Amino acid sequence: MQEIFVGSEAVASRRLSEHELRRWYRPVYRDVYMPKSVEPALRDRTECAWLWSKRKAVIAGVAAAALHGAQWVDANHPIELIAPNGRPQEGLIVRNEQLRDCEITKVAGLPVTTPTRTAFDLGRHLPADDAVARIDALMHAISFPVDDVLLLAREHKGARGIRRLRAVLPLVDAGAASPKETWLRLLLVSAGFPPPTTQIPVMVGWRLLAVLDIGWADIKVAVEYDGDHHRTNRAQYAKDQRRIRELERLGWIIIRVIAEDRPDDVLRRVAGAIRCRTRSSRSTVA
Repeated sequence: MQEIFVGSEAVASRRLSEHELRRWYRPVYRDVYMPKSVEPALRDRTECAWLWSKRKAVIAGVAAAALHGAQWVDANHPIELIAPNGRPQEGLIVRNEQLRDCEITKVAGLPVTTPTRTAFDLGRHLPADDAVARIDALMHAISFPVDDVLLLAREHKGARGIRRLRAVLPLVDAGAASPKETWLRLLLVSAGFPPPTTQIPVMVGWRLLAVLDIGWADIKVAVEYDGDHHRTNRAQYAKDQRRIRELERLGWIIIRVIAEDRPDDVLRRVAGAIRCRTRSSRSTVA
């Protein structure tokens, strides 16, 4: 017996009785079951959604991005399908949209929208900041040209959300290693700072000292987002401290940001660092 299966098929083939089905298994979606002892992961729920569609749907949206390798997707995130509309139920989003054969691929045996089509859908259907974060994560996992997404937009002229997509794509940056780094970059851009570079390598001779999250290499100002692992892992904390001291000896100003920081405080600190560097440059020239 497979872990994930269609209940009516199992009973019809006499692999299970109705009693056994109810006793040992639970429905994830209508007529699609898993053992009660197993907590469904996102991958499990995605396969369940496809089986629920009678194996006719194509996985799309955030679930498709996760199959392509994008991180930061919660196990309970709704599964999006492109298929003729079925009866609505919790945990599923079904979109009846145009989908060409060249926009479908297979991942782990499941039909999934290609990375380009996945980005096209994310940019149209999600709020702008969330869309940027999701496309950032997708591009961080699997490379594809943004121009291909724009081409898809031209080919699907009139599709819902095209205007939103066109506003989102210029903000996408595959260098963002987490949603919080995307949030930080968008905060800086929306405040009017010059567009920062992501994943800035800092070399000492032939040695790679650091890859900085976000910043401006020409004035040696960087902004680093510190997740919980920087705080709870003592070895990581000690490594970070040594690295920052060496970066400061090389002339970098490092602004460290944590989840509890207020956006206006972050912007104030960044503005102060840039002013400091700008004044220093003018003094040197003078």
